[in-house]
Amino acid sequence: MAGWRRAAFVLAALLVAAGLAFGWALSAGDLPIGFREVFAALFRGADGMAADVVRELRLPRAVAGFVCGGLLALAGALMQVLLRNPLADPYVLGISGGAAVGALLAILVGLAPWLVDASAFGGALAATLLVFGLAHGDGSWTQTRLLLTGVIVAAGCGAAVTLMLSLVTDTRLQSMLFWLMGDASGATRPWPALGVLFVGLVVVMPVARDLNVLARGEIAAQALGVRVQRLRYLLYILASLLTAAAVTLVGSVGFVGLIVPHLMRLAVGNDQRLLLPAATLAGGTLLTLADTAARTVVAPEQLPVGVLTALIGVPVFLFLLSRNPR
Repeated sequence: MAGWRRAAFVLAALLVAAGLAFGWALSAGDLPIGFREVFAALFRGADGMAADVVRELRLPRAVAGFVCGGLLALAGALMQVLLRNPLADPYVLGISGGAAVGALLAILVGLAPWLVDASAFGGALAATLLVFGLAHGDGSWTQTRLLLTGVIVAAGCGAAVTLMLSLVTDTRLQSMLFWLMGDASGATRPWPALGVLFVGLVVVMPVARDLNVLARGEIAAQALGVRVQRLRYLLYILASLLTAAAVTLVGSVGFVGLIVPHLMRLAVGNDQRLLLPAATLAGGTLLTLADTAARTVVAPEQLPVGVLTALIGVPVFLFLLSRNPR
């Protein structure tokens, strides 16, 4: 009971932190807006420039940051259970690399922004199918084979990205680099990705108990009646879809899917029924805060949000490694 009370306290604290992060994201910027004006714009239908800035500019961006962080953290937690590898994250299987190839190819040929998003999503799904098909082979699909195949596909995508960057003109180079480092400024349509996040939680929470068993090993899971093969397929497809939606929305943002699940394990334990919603809330809050800082720290200039997550993620990862050298 003490563990559940602690988990409930952590979840409540994460909800409060998410609300405060949204409040900061909606009020901070070149045009400071008070919390009363933010409340009036959202819930009272207020008019004026401040209300338009909140509803049309800052709210979609804040939602996009939260959704992207939640998608990556949830996908990372699922990947770490699927591969039973604490270093697994949404980008380890080349999904982000496929999305980068698709998006940069669309930018290179000058397609419209919505076609860039569609191309990124198509590239992510193509990488997913490629990794899954190559790793499956003659049917002897293992975590190690899947991991190695993802690393190779990611390396190939990285080479393709480097080639396109070397061919692009200076006028499009900055937009390509910002996409590669994560940029939420153009995320004006976060609602489909929010739906993907909601569906992902609805699908995965009923099998969270089975995930607890799977984390102890396949033999133990099979002995306890878990349909391991079907569950592995579900996890892989769902984690791939979550990652594809995240990179399509904001671009390539690293370390969220790797660091956040580890931090939440320290806070709530390894029970997936608690870990998955906690990681989703923490990942969303972290990326919302990082994106707000990215557009306010050196305003009016904006930093790529992926740079800030890397600056946060590297020392946190080294701290976690020092706590558990094994």
